[in-house]
Amino acid sequence: MRFYHNPRCSKSRKALALLEERGCEVHVVRYLETGVKEEDLPLLAGLDGIVRKKDAGAAVMASLQNEEDIVALLRTNPRVLERPILIAGQRAVIGRPPEDILSLLDEA
Repeated sequence: MRFYHNPRCSKSRKALALLEERGCEVHVVRYLETGVKEEDLPLLAGLDGIVRKKDAGAAVMASLQNEEDIVALLRTNPRVLERPILIAGQRAVIGRPPEDILSLLDEA
């Protein structure tokens, strides 16, 4: 499992703590430092609410017409990625609230 994490975000820290409490082994991706993994972009682009509206701005949000536009945006500007995100196989969930990530564990 991969966990997209921003250590400055309280929701992201809480979600990571929930995973650690359950003994889950996750590969932590500090996407602000490394960017979004290319292989994850199509999956992430399909998630509702994947782009942080307040960080992207109204003009950028209005320009997003399809998943390809979202992929291009996340590739060039990972700062707008909503977090935290847990990916397991071909499934992903945004941890807003952090407890939502546990739904992926329940399905596994």
